[in-house]
Amino acid sequence: MGSKNKLKRFRENETFGNVFQPTREEVVSNSFALRGKWNQDFFKNDNPIVLELGCGKGEYSVGLAERFPEKNFVGIDIKGARFWRGAKTASEDGLHNVAFVRTQIELINHIFGENEVDEIWITFPDPQIKYKRTKHRMTNSEFLQLYKTILKPDGVMNLKTDSEFMHGYTLGLLHGEGHEVLYANHNVYHNEGSPVEVTEIQTFYEKQYLEINKAITYIRFKIK
Repeated sequence: MGSKNKLKRFRENETFGNVFQPTREEVVSNSFALRGKWNQDFFKNDNPIVLELGCGKGEYSVGLAERFPEKNFVGIDIKGARFWRGAKTASEDGLHNVAFVRTQIELINHIFGENEVDEIWITFPDPQIKYKRTKHRMTNSEFLQLYKTILKPDGVMNLKTDSEFMHGYTLGLLHGEGHEVLYANHNVYHNEGSPVEVTEIQTFYEKQYLEINKAITYIRFKIK
Protein backbone atom coordinates (compact mmCIF):
# COMPACT_ATOMS: atom_id res chain seq x y z
CA MET A 1 0.00 0.00 0.00
CA GLY A 2 1.39 3.41 -0.97
CA SER A 3 2.19 6.01 1.65
CA LYS A 4 -0.46 8.39 0.21
CA ASN A 5 -3.09 5.68 0.59
CA LYS A 6 -2.01 5.03 4.16
CA LEU A 7 -2.16 8.71 5.06
CA LYS A 8 -5.61 8.97 3.51
CA ARG A 9 -6.82 6.04 5.58
CA PHE A 10 -5.27 7.41 8.77
CA ARG A 11 -7.09 10.68 8.19
CA GLU A 12 -10.37 8.92 7.47
CA ASN A 13 -9.99 6.81 10.63
CA GLU A 14 -10.01 10.06 12.60
CA THR A 15 -13.50 10.80 11.29
CA PHE A 16 -14.97 7.46 12.35
CA GLY A 17 -16.84 7.37 15.63
CA ASN A 18 -15.93 3.70 16.06
CA VAL A 19 -12.13 4.16 15.93
CA PHE A 20 -9.86 5.04 18.85
CA GLN A 21 -6.17 5.83 18.37
CA PRO A 22 -4.73 6.80 21.76
CA THR A 23 -1.07 7.74 22.10
CA ARG A 24 1.22 5.29 23.88
CA GLU A 25 1.66 7.83 26.68
CA GLU A 26 -2.11 8.07 27.13
CA VAL A 27 -2.38 4.30 27.28
CA VAL A 28 0.46 3.46 29.68
CA SER A 29 -0.58 6.22 32.07
CA ASN A 30 -4.06 4.65 32.27
CA SER A 31 -5.54 7.85 30.87
CA PHE A 32 -7.55 6.10 28.15
CA ALA A 33 -11.07 7.25 28.99
CA LEU A 34 -12.94 4.07 28.01
CA ARG A 35 -10.87 1.72 30.19
CA GLY A 36 -13.36 -0.04 32.44
CA LYS A 37 -16.23 1.94 30.90
CA TRP A 38 -16.73 0.45 27.44
CA ASN A 39 -20.29 -0.68 28.12
CA GLN A 40 -21.26 2.47 29.95
CA ASP A 41 -19.68 5.16 27.78
CA PHE A 42 -19.38 3.70 24.27
CA PHE A 43 -21.73 0.78 23.65
CA LYS A 44 -24.40 2.15 26.00
CA ASN A 45 -25.54 -1.34 27.01
CA ASP A 46 -24.58 -4.25 29.27
CA ASN A 47 -23.93 -6.75 26.49
CA PRO A 48 -20.84 -9.03 26.60
CA ILE A 49 -17.60 -7.57 25.21
CA VAL A 50 -15.62 -9.65 22.73
CA LEU A 51 -12.12 -8.73 21.48
CA GLU A 52 -10.29 -9.68 18.32
CA LEU A 53 -6.55 -9.31 18.82
CA GLY A 54 -4.46 -8.56 15.72
CA CYS A 55 -7.68 -7.89 13.82
CA GLY A 56 -6.00 -6.92 10.52
CA LYS A 57 -8.65 -5.63 8.12
CA GLY A 58 -11.33 -6.14 10.74
CA GLU A 59 -13.22 -8.71 8.70
CA TYR A 60 -13.72 -11.07 11.62
CA SER A 61 -14.78 -8.37 14.07
CA VAL A 62 -17.35 -7.05 11.58
CA GLY A 63 -18.50 -10.56 10.67
CA LEU A 64 -19.06 -11.43 14.33
CA ALA A 65 -20.82 -8.12 14.97
CA GLU A 66 -23.24 -8.81 12.11
CA ARG A 67 -24.06 -12.29 13.37
CA PHE A 68 -24.26 -11.48 17.07
CA PRO A 69 -26.03 -8.13 17.57
CA GLU A 70 -26.51 -9.02 21.24
CA LYS A 71 -22.73 -8.75 21.82
CA ASN A 72 -20.18 -5.93 21.54
CA PHE A 73 -16.96 -6.36 19.56
CA VAL A 74 -13.63 -4.52 19.63
CA GLY A 75 -10.85 -5.15 17.10
CA ILE A 76 -7.29 -4.40 18.23
CA ASP A 77 -4.38 -3.81 15.86
CA ILE A 78 -1.33 -1.53 15.76
CA LYS A 79 -1.85 -0.85 12.06
CA GLY A 80 -4.73 1.54 11.58
CA ALA A 81 -4.45 1.51 7.81
CA ARG A 82 -5.44 -2.16 7.97
CA PHE A 83 -8.54 -1.97 10.14
CA TRP A 84 -9.69 1.11 8.21
CA ARG A 85 -11.59 -1.30 5.98
CA GLY A 86 -13.50 -2.87 8.86
CA ALA A 87 -14.20 0.47 10.51
CA LYS A 88 -15.50 1.94 7.24
CA THR A 89 -17.72 -1.08 6.57
CA ALA A 90 -19.14 -0.96 10.08
CA SER A 91 -19.83 2.78 9.75
CA GLU A 92 -21.48 2.44 6.36
CA ASP A 93 -23.58 -0.53 7.47
CA GLY A 94 -24.69 1.12 10.71
CA LEU A 95 -23.13 -1.50 12.96
CA HIS A 96 -23.07 0.11 16.40
CA ASN A 97 -21.76 -2.96 18.26
CA VAL A 98 -18.22 -2.90 16.87
CA ALA A 99 -15.23 -0.61 17.44
CA PHE A 100 -11.51 -0.58 16.69
CA VAL A 101 -8.51 0.48 18.75
CA ARG A 102 -5.05 1.19 17.38
CA THR A 103 -2.62 -0.03 20.04
CA GLN A 104 -0.14 -2.77 20.87
CA ILE A 105 -1.59 -6.00 22.17
CA GLU A 106 0.91 -5.89 25.04
CA LEU A 107 -0.99 -2.85 26.33
CA ILE A 108 -4.56 -4.18 26.29
CA ASN A 109 -4.73 -4.21 30.10
CA HIS A 110 -4.52 -0.41 29.83
CA ILE A 111 -7.36 -0.32 27.27
CA PHE A 112 -9.73 -2.61 29.21
CA GLY A 113 -10.35 -2.86 32.92
CA GLU A 114 -10.03 -5.94 35.09
CA ASN A 115 -12.69 -8.56 34.23
CA GLU A 116 -14.23 -6.26 31.59
CA VAL A 117 -14.00 -8.70 28.67
CA ASP A 118 -16.10 -11.84 28.12
CA GLU A 119 -14.29 -13.42 25.18
CA ILE A 120 -11.14 -13.05 23.08
CA TRP A 121 -10.46 -14.15 19.50
CA ILE A 122 -7.00 -14.53 18.00
CA THR A 123 -7.35 -15.04 14.26
CA PHE A 124 -4.43 -16.07 12.04
CA PRO A 125 -1.60 -14.64 14.14
CA ASP A 126 2.03 -14.75 13.03
CA PRO A 127 3.16 -18.14 14.45
CA GLN A 128 6.65 -16.76 15.22
CA ILE A 129 8.17 -20.18 14.50
CA LYS A 130 11.79 -19.38 15.41
CA TYR A 131 12.59 -20.19 19.04
CA LYS A 132 13.97 -16.71 19.71
CA ARG A 133 10.55 -15.34 18.71
CA THR A 134 8.70 -17.38 21.36
CA LYS A 135 8.09 -14.26 23.46
CA HIS A 136 6.13 -12.77 20.55
CA ARG A 137 3.76 -15.72 20.13
CA MET A 138 0.30 -14.51 21.04
CA THR A 139 -0.53 -17.65 23.02
CA ASN A 140 2.63 -17.89 25.11
CA SER A 141 2.36 -18.07 28.91
CA GLU A 142 2.96 -14.35 29.44
CA PHE A 143 0.28 -13.33 26.96
CA LEU A 144 -2.22 -15.78 28.46
CA GLN A 145 -1.73 -14.25 31.90
CA LEU A 146 -2.16 -10.79 30.37
CA TYR A 147 -5.45 -11.84 28.78
CA LYS A 148 -6.58 -13.32 32.09
CA THR A 149 -6.37 -9.91 33.79
CA ILE A 150 -9.02 -8.41 31.50
CA LEU A 151 -11.19 -11.52 31.07
CA LYS A 152 -14.08 -12.29 33.35
CA PRO A 153 -13.51 -15.35 35.57
CA ASP A 154 -15.50 -17.51 33.13
CA GLY A 155 -14.06 -15.80 30.04
CA VAL A 156 -13.27 -17.77 26.90
CA MET A 157 -10.37 -17.69 24.41
CA ASN A 158 -10.51 -18.67 20.71
CA LEU A 159 -7.54 -19.37 18.44
CA LYS A 160 -8.12 -19.82 14.71
CA THR A 161 -5.04 -20.37 12.57
CA ASP A 162 -3.72 -21.97 9.40
CA SER A 163 -0.47 -22.82 11.21
CA GLU A 164 -0.19 -26.43 12.39
CA PHE A 165 2.83 -25.27 14.38
CA MET A 166 0.85 -22.59 16.23
CA HIS A 167 -2.02 -25.01 16.82
CA GLY A 168 0.29 -27.70 18.22
CA TYR A 169 2.35 -25.27 20.29
CA THR A 170 -0.76 -23.75 21.86
CA LEU A 171 -2.47 -27.07 22.52
CA GLY A 172 0.68 -28.43 24.16
CA LEU A 173 1.07 -25.34 26.31
CA LEU A 174 -2.58 -25.42 27.39
CA HIS A 175 -2.40 -29.06 28.45
CA GLY A 176 1.00 -28.57 30.09
CA GLU A 177 -0.15 -25.61 32.18
CA GLY A 178 -3.50 -27.12 33.12
CA HIS A 179 -5.77 -24.74 31.22
CA GLU A 180 -9.20 -25.99 30.15
CA VAL A 181 -9.49 -26.96 26.49
CA LEU A 182 -13.16 -26.78 25.51
CA TYR A 183 -12.79 -27.69 21.83
CA ALA A 184 -9.87 -28.45 19.52
CA ASN A 185 -9.91 -29.32 15.84
CA HIS A 186 -7.04 -29.45 13.37
CA ASN A 187 -9.27 -29.09 10.29
CA VAL A 188 -12.54 -27.27 11.04
CA TYR A 189 -13.89 -27.43 7.50
CA HIS A 190 -13.54 -31.21 7.28
CA ASN A 191 -15.17 -32.08 10.60
CA GLU A 192 -18.79 -31.98 11.65
CA GLY A 193 -19.73 -30.00 14.72
CA SER A 194 -17.41 -27.04 14.19
CA PRO A 195 -18.92 -23.83 15.65
CA VAL A 196 -20.71 -21.75 13.00
CA GLU A 197 -18.78 -18.60 13.88
CA VAL A 198 -15.59 -20.49 13.00
CA THR A 199 -16.68 -21.70 9.57
CA GLU A 200 -19.16 -19.03 8.43
CA ILE A 201 -16.80 -16.06 8.84
CA GLN A 202 -13.72 -16.06 6.62
CA THR A 203 -10.97 -13.50 6.20
CA PHE A 204 -9.52 -12.54 2.82
CA TYR A 205 -6.42 -14.67 3.39
CA GLU A 206 -8.40 -17.55 4.83
CA LYS A 207 -10.34 -17.83 1.59
CA GLN A 208 -7.02 -18.08 -0.25
CA TYR A 209 -5.84 -20.83 2.11
CA LEU A 210 -9.05 -22.78 1.51
CA GLU A 211 -8.63 -22.52 -2.27
CA ILE A 212 -5.37 -24.46 -1.96
CA ASN A 213 -6.89 -26.91 0.57
CA LYS A 214 -4.85 -25.66 3.49
CA ALA A 215 -6.26 -26.89 6.80
CA ILE A 216 -7.69 -24.31 9.21
CA THR A 217 -7.34 -25.19 12.89
CA TYR A 218 -9.28 -23.98 15.91
CA ILE A 219 -9.02 -24.15 19.71
CA ARG A 220 -11.51 -22.84 22.27
CA PHE A 221 -10.24 -22.71 25.85
CA LYS A 222 -10.32 -21.11 29.30
CA ILE A 223 -7.27 -19.77 31.09
CA LYS A 224 -6.81 -21.13 34.61
